[in-house]
Amino acid sequence: MEEAELDSQLVQTLVQIHTTSKNLSLSPSFQRYAFSSWIEENIRKKECCFFQKDLSLSCSTREEICKCGYSKLKHTDEAIKPEAFTGETWNRHRHVQEVPTDAFGDISFAGLGQNTAKYARVSTDTSPEVLYRLLIEKWKLSPPNLLISVTGGAKNFYLKSRLKSMFHRGLIKVAQTTGAWIITGGTNTGVMKHVGQAVRDYALSSSMQSKIVAIGVATWGVIHNRDVMVNPKGCFPAHYVMDIQGQGRQSCLDNNHTHFLLVDDGTHGHYGVEIELRSHLEKFISGKRLGNKECSLTIPVVCVVLDGGPGTLNTIYNAMLNGTPCVILEGSGRIADVIAQVSGLPISRVTIALIHQLMKKFFGQEYETFSDLRIIEWTKKIQDIIRMSHLLTIFRVSEDSQGDVDVAILQALLKASKSSETLAMDSWRKQLELAIAWNRVDIAETEIFTEESQWKSSDLHWAMFSALVGNKPQFVSLLLENGVSLRDFLKDEEILCKLYRQLPSCFFLHKLARRVHNGRSSKKRVQSIRVQAHTGEGETISLTHVSDEVRHLLGKFTHPIYRASTMKNMSLDDSSMTLSKGETSSQAPLRQDHAETQSDASRDLFLWAVVQNNKQLAEIAWEQCRDCMSAALAASKILKTMAEEGIDADEAQEMLELAGHYEKHAVGVFNECHNSDEERAQKLLVRVSHLWGRTTCLRLALEANNKCFVALTGVQALLTQIWCGELSVGNPVWRVLICMVFFPLIYTGFLVFRRDELIHRQNEKSEGMKTVETVTGSTRRINSLHHTPSLKPLGCWSRLVSLYGSPQVKFYWNIASYFAFLFLFAVVLMIDFQTTPSPGEMLLYIWLFSLVFEEARQMFYDPDGFGFCKKARMYINDLWNILDVLSILIFLLGLAFRLTSQLFYVGKVILCIDFVVFCLRLMAIFTVSRTLGPKIIIVRRMVKDMFFFMFLLSIWVVAYGVAKQGILIHNDNRLDWIVRGAVYEPYLIIFGNFPTNIDNTAFDIKLCSLNGTDPLKPKCPVLNENQIPAFPEWLTIIMLCVYLLFANILLLNLLIAIFNFTFQEVQDNSDRIWKFQRYDLIKEYHSRPAAPPPFIILSHLYIFIRSTVLQKPHKKCKEFRNELNQIEEDELLSWEALMKDRYLLSARQEQNQSMERHIQDTAQKVTTMSEQLERKDEMGSVTVLKRLARLEEQVMQSTKALQWIIDALKSQGFAAKETQSPTLTVTDESPDTLMETSEKEKGFHVNSRHFYYPKSKLTRFPVPEEKVPWEVIFSSYMPTYHACEDGGDVVDGSEPEALDKYRNPGGRTGISGRGALRHLGPNLNLDLVLTRWQDSERSVLEFLSVREESQGIFVLPGGPVDAADQLPATLKQSLGQKLFKTIEAKLSEGTKVLEGYVDDCRNTDNAWIQTTVLNIHLDRTSQVVVDIDNMVVSSHHGLQWQEVSSKARLSSDQRDFLRKVAELHNRKF
Repeated sequence: MEEAELDSQLVQTLVQIHTTSKNLSLSPSFQRYAFSSWIEENIRKKECCFFQKDLSLSCSTREEICKCGYSKLKHTDEAIKPEAFTGETWNRHRHVQEVPTDAFGDISFAGLGQNTAKYARVSTDTSPEVLYRLLIEKWKLSPPNLLISVTGGAKNFYLKSRLKSMFHRGLIKVAQTTGAWIITGGTNTGVMKHVGQAVRDYALSSSMQSKIVAIGVATWGVIHNRDVMVNPKGCFPAHYVMDIQGQGRQSCLDNNHTHFLLVDDGTHGHYGVEIELRSHLEKFISGKRLGNKECSLTIPVVCVVLDGGPGTLNTIYNAMLNGTPCVILEGSGRIADVIAQVSGLPISRVTIALIHQLMKKFFGQEYETFSDLRIIEWTKKIQDIIRMSHLLTIFRVSEDSQGDVDVAILQALLKASKSSETLAMDSWRKQLELAIAWNRVDIAETEIFTEESQWKSSDLHWAMFSALVGNKPQFVSLLLENGVSLRDFLKDEEILCKLYRQLPSCFFLHKLARRVHNGRSSKKRVQSIRVQAHTGEGETISLTHVSDEVRHLLGKFTHPIYRASTMKNMSLDDSSMTLSKGETSSQAPLRQDHAETQSDASRDLFLWAVVQNNKQLAEIAWEQCRDCMSAALAASKILKTMAEEGIDADEAQEMLELAGHYEKHAVGVFNECHNSDEERAQKLLVRVSHLWGRTTCLRLALEANNKCFVALTGVQALLTQIWCGELSVGNPVWRVLICMVFFPLIYTGFLVFRRDELIHRQNEKSEGMKTVETVTGSTRRINSLHHTPSLKPLGCWSRLVSLYGSPQVKFYWNIASYFAFLFLFAVVLMIDFQTTPSPGEMLLYIWLFSLVFEEARQMFYDPDGFGFCKKARMYINDLWNILDVLSILIFLLGLAFRLTSQLFYVGKVILCIDFVVFCLRLMAIFTVSRTLGPKIIIVRRMVKDMFFFMFLLSIWVVAYGVAKQGILIHNDNRLDWIVRGAVYEPYLIIFGNFPTNIDNTAFDIKLCSLNGTDPLKPKCPVLNENQIPAFPEWLTIIMLCVYLLFANILLLNLLIAIFNFTFQEVQDNSDRIWKFQRYDLIKEYHSRPAAPPPFIILSHLYIFIRSTVLQKPHKKCKEFRNELNQIEEDELLSWEALMKDRYLLSARQEQNQSMERHIQDTAQKVTTMSEQLERKDEMGSVTVLKRLARLEEQVMQSTKALQWIIDALKSQGFAAKETQSPTLTVTDESPDTLMETSEKEKGFHVNSRHFYYPKSKLTRFPVPEEKVPWEVIFSSYMPTYHACEDGGDVVDGSEPEALDKYRNPGGRTGISGRGALRHLGPNLNLDLVLTRWQDSERSVLEFLSVREESQGIFVLPGGPVDAADQLPATLKQSLGQKLFKTIEAKLSEGTKVLEGYVDDCRNTDNAWIQTTVLNIHLDRTSQVVVDIDNMVVSSHHGLQWQEVSSKARLSSDQRDFLRKVAELHNRKF
């Protein structure tokens, strides 16, 4: 026993470690062992411990049967021969004991699909908490958002095809969308079978991974073939066979349920054993919190009823008494149809006779077995059911407005939450919480966000937070449409912190966790990281970490997105900054710009959605963004960076797809902007975005490698404008080249400047406006024109500076300089390369060093703030920069060798090779050409292809060369000739240079050396005695042919095919790639000094003096980065938002016109038409049947009425009051008429006829509405007598004479005697309404309420009294002795508001409560009010002043009392 306990403890310890550590994975066998150990400790079954033969059952069978229902073989030896129970009679409560269960594990159903479910045999006394732990912890079910208890007919019944399909579809839809659990009886009969079929249909048709949870709670003793599930160690799995034909009186489990709880009471063959445990489990689950801990609601429960008999009626009745709403499907049969028929009638018309008729109609032959007393009881219960209309929902197929069953179920729950006991706002909040938990935005639109409900933005902040954390984008959109302001929602920075702390498991969350951990490690604090928003020790995720991580993803050239006041830790330490030492210095100046950083709620929400790769939420937030184009490009950059750093390939692919999606958004918005206004669109590209790290759209697009965006016409127009500088874009190249040499031509108009174009355009506009004003006669526009600043033409010096400062002109001068450099280099190498460097060679060296200085300037010049590492990485990634560095290094190496006499010639050779590299660099000039630029890209791709192709080719070259050399030549030790024969000659063969030494006919011994002594000749092949090569000629020829076949034909054609494929692939994108890379060229020459090499060294000297000596900052250029003033920026962003709306509208229109959308609309229309036709056919047949049934019913009732009249006349007019005239049931009345009738009728007491008497196990005799008056004869009335022991009756009370003296004025109650009241007859009760004015202006009337500790609600102070001039003694404790006496003295000053009979659940036929409502109005300045206020403070919410209004938290009866008090004081209630 001790070893077993130690093993159990060890298993529990390992399981706890496994649950807390994600890195530890347990084997399936160990998990099963741990599960079995838990089952053995917590789950029990019941078995008979006393075998007593049942003679009635044993006679019909050959084997001996115990009174528990099991055979003798199923009992243990101790049960067959018990010593403790000798001489006793078998009793279920005494002779059934609990033992560890022996049936649990997995159950596999044979047949198509091979469904597998989990099961456990449990005792009837098992705690619901243990069962819930089994479902949640051991069977790994997610807690439900809704519990659907399906009940009804246990036998197979027929459902019409339409009702069946609607039930299947609706049940599965509500379970799927809300995450509900479905609980049934679990067997393959009746309503349970229909539920199983619905689950099966969903499993076959759904492609989603989610699984419907269908829990079957069945009786173990009636399950057929249950022996296969018995195994003390568990079955994994148990192979269960459904034998429907041979099940007899037993039932098979339904193979479509997912989980089974098999309830065992130790007996066999008794149905209904599971009902009590099932109700307890449902009640326990309904007490659990819904969703997260912050939710105030518990898990809602709804009962769905199909068909059913008397047992189902009891289930409905008990469920509604517990506050559970019920949905009854009309047309499913029997009791469901009975309730559906009478649900719209007034209570007075639901008579015993009507129930008799409906029972006979819907139960058929089964009706004959019903006694009159049971019909009376059922009538009373049906009346109570339809009286609780807020809990009753009838689903009728004929009503088009009701939709599917799922809508009816959810509407029933929402209707139940609209109880009169709660305030209006609380009711709406509960409904909205339910709708969000279920993720049913359609229900919220139709039932909650109506014209009746008025919402403030602050009232919906909790709902927005819940929808965001729960990933419910449709609700986010709905809340935004109904007035939620994102600015108000995220006004408190803690809300945004909570959102980040409750991120779902994603790559960004892991990065944040790592950043928090590194931040703590840098401070040498080793604590457990707390990623979630739980309070406690340790550092949590804050906006500091978010800002740093987003800056890492966007790039270090950006600024932090949150201000310094925002970037504080929300946990223990406010100074946590996870910056490396290298980053600290570079970020120091950036921290100074935090004050300029702007906050925007839509930006924050969009960023929160993007980092978790949530497309739907991000799309909603992006539509709200103010700076939408920057947001889309920033999202593309962030997602692409995370995709590069991520490990999960699938997640990375999703990120890339979302990045492409937002690049498409940016492209669409910019196209709209460019088509509307080109100038504004170009401003958007280079505008500094304060919301996204003070960067620009163009910079973000380049960093994100968004080639499609950069290749747009508008972006390229901006780049072309920057390329031309102050020169006009329309100038031909030849004119620019001429003016570069003959610059005086710029003063003649030969070259057009951009300023001239702007002035010309402005003049044309003014002339046009003057013409319009001349025609219209108005001077308003002319006056406004005078206020527009006029542009001045460029001066002479400005034109000259603009010409030579243009990047285009700089490029042409550098090209000319480079050609001159190459010409000088070639002259030096071929003509003027002396031992002592000549003047030309010295000029060449100076020229080269000017190039070196320019490369260094490009390396360190960082106007964008990238940082040295980023700048160096960008420099190295450029191929032309690599060629520049390589050519310079080779030149310096050659120069070093050339200056030494021993290596003079080697230096020249190196310089000659370097000349080749410099010439290759010349290809960079073609990148500016629109025609040749893309071809350079194709050449680069082909070079890569050819590089990898050479590896494949070298295999064949080396293979053939080595084999040929080994066959022909014997032991040649000259390395140069070995390489020539093994590599060089086979390579030349590919190009047609065939060797002569492999064929005897072409062999010439004079061309080779016999012993290999001649260094200028190859060694001869092996010769025979005739001086003829001895090698096998046929072999060498065959080898040559095979080599040529593969090398020349196969591999070369493969290379051609690769080149062709590369060309076709790159050709489509080469133009886009060229446009993207064109930016680097333009940016390089925009920042390059105007003077070409070697004169550029003077510019370098000027820059050095300016920056180092004079310490003047660099001039800020507005071409790539433009800082706008606040007014101009607001106007630009407003215009951008308008363009975004246009783009979204056009995108939606395009989507609606797509072929897929047309197909979906057509399919939906066809489905709707087919449903309408089916409904029309059914309605036609149903209408005819109803008319015939109504006609037959009226004929029968007319006959009965005539017979009654005849009998009455025969008896000379005498008729007992009990004999009732048959009530004609008119079924064609409208609901409005029925409602008006019910409002006019006066109902009898209701609470006094509750079926269950309070604080006892007694049940009242059922008293239907028509039998309540004492004047009506009720011969079968047999009330139960009850008198509580703590009463004070003088008489015994059991004597009929004593009881007849007191008769309840409200009528029969179903129970006689004193009951729980103090004495027979009226029991006086006093309800005190203490009122005062809240202020001197008498604007608000208040009343005093007392908290009732038992129920936790506020009530009016009151209680039982012996006389109306006394205070209830129960108030002494709540009011205090002094205050109690003071108020009691004022009773005579009170005003009697109401006095009379009270409909109380404690009333009986002979005892009832009679109350007096007394209002005492107090002066707000009196000492009594001061004493009450002191008592309110010291009572700790035991006493409370409330406003006299309909919002008071009181019961409905006490609110009626309050209404009369308000009328008494002339106040609106």
